[in-house]
Amino acid sequence: MSNLPQRYDPDLPDDEEVDPRDLVSARSRGVALGLSIVLGMFGGHRFYVGKIGTGLGMLFTFGGMGLWWLYDVILVSAGEFTDIDGRRLVRWDVNDPIGRTPPRGSQRQLETLTQDVDALRAQLGDLAERVDFAERMLAQQRERNSLKP
Repeated sequence: MSNLPQRYDPDLPDDEEVDPRDLVSARSRGVALGLSIVLGMFGGHRFYVGKIGTGLGMLFTFGGMGLWWLYDVILVSAGEFTDIDGRRLVRWDVNDPIGRTPPRGSQRQLETLTQDVDALRAQLGDLAERVDFAERMLAQQRERNSLKP
């Protein structure tokens, strides 16, 4: 018996706690997308996730004459494609953490980025004032030159 979670069973009670890691495949979505683009007409991505039967079906029908292949490319890129155990391929890299936790130091990076954007806004405001001043000076100079006989 493997440690892999079983497919979703609607007959199981809903009050059980489900670990999010059990709903996410150990396979890489990036690899599956690459395989589906390059070898998708022959079911390469389906063999990768363990779906041998449907992989053979794609192999013999050339990806359902392209329609099945296109459908699978869209599913993989959207993160809705599942492996043999019914778990979705959501991680682009198998080493990515499950969930959307920010990386370490991201709060400091965000603060630094916010300060940089504020500084750029201030510099842009100064530049706009200087350009406006230069335009007014040029307009005054043109007026003086046009009034002289």
